Amino acid sequence: MPPKLSKRLSAFNPKTFLARVGEGKSVSAYVRKQIVFSQGDPADVVYYVLKGRVKLTVVSKQGKEAVVAFVDGDMFFGEGCLAGQQLRMSTATATEDATILSINKKAMMRLLHTDAKFSELFTTYLLLRNVRFEEDLVDQLFNSSEKRLARVLLLLAHFGKEGKQELVIPKISQEILAGMIGTTRSRVSHFMNKFRKLGFIEYNGGLQVHSSLLNIVLHD
Repeated sequence: MPPKLSKRLSAFNPKTFLARVGEGKSVSAYVRKQIVFSQGDPADVVYYVLKGRVKLTVVSKQGKEAVVAFVDGDMFFGEGCLAGQQLRMSTATATEDATILSINKKAMMRLLHTDAKFSELFTTYLLLRNVRFEEDLVDQLFNSSEKRLARVLLLLAHFGKEGKQELVIPKISQEILAGMIGTTRSRVSHFMNKFRKLGFIEYNGGLQVHSSLLNIVLHD
């Protein structure tokens, strides 16, 4: 994440944001595996994760499902409606118990037009998302499935954020990881066993990712 953009985004205060929205917002609780919205649903609401994690998936006409992204706490999703998207292009599902703020399109547009500070922060957020999408595309095109898996694990563990070097990832299946990096579950299983034997990851009340896993990403 570019440091200047990251610093600007760190100024975002969820409580202040909630107060600014005013009318047109609601907060809902979701349990694990509960769907927030489905692919093809009307797109007229922007969401903000207050707590928990959400998975975005897409199903092709042939019925093949792919994981597009994970949305963590203090992140937006569903903002495509602001750019004229009428139907949801993905399905959003809570991967753990979550608390999510929903803001209708009209209220969000009003806030963006009347609150310059929020508009700047939201633009910064979208720029960071763009950078992340570009990195994901380069990763998918040029890196091996082993490197892609290592990078995904580091991202899920929030490696490099707030100086944290070792974090535990909530339960996530190998099928989901396979869908995220575009390979088979058996290949993910092979690489996970390899990472564990090398001491890059541990299974101890969850999946613990060590900073040493970065060696896989950096190795040519």
